[in-house]
Amino acid sequence: LMIRMLLEDMLGELGYTVAAEAARIEEALEAAKNADFDIAILDVNLNGQPISPVADALVARGMPFVFATGYGERGLPEPYRDRPTLKKPFQMDGLKQMLQTALDRGKN
Repeated sequence: LMIRMLLEDMLGELGYTVAAEAARIEEALEAAKNADFDIAILDVNLNGQPISPVADALVARGMPFVFATGYGERGLPEPYRDRPTLKKPFQMDGLKQMLQTALDRGKN
C-alpha cells in the first residue's frame, strides 16, 4: 500500500493520472482487460501471486506495460524478461525514463 501511494504521488508529479489500482490479481485482471489507460505498471508479485496472467491480458490488448520489482530479473515472468523494468526502490527520474521508453516502444 505504501509503495502504491508513493508511486501514485510520483506519477502525479510527472503529469500522469492513475486510471486504476489493484491489490489482488482479480482486480488487476479486470483493469487489464477493461480499463482505459495508456500504460500499466505491474508489480511482479501482487499480494503473493505472480503477475503473469495480467501481463498476458495486456499483451492480448496490445497495451504497453512495465514491471516494478525488488527481485531483479530473476523475478520476472520468463516470456517478459525483455520488458522495461523498474528496480525497487526507484527514483522519479528512473520512473519517468522507464515510462517514456515503454510508451515509445508501444507505439512501434
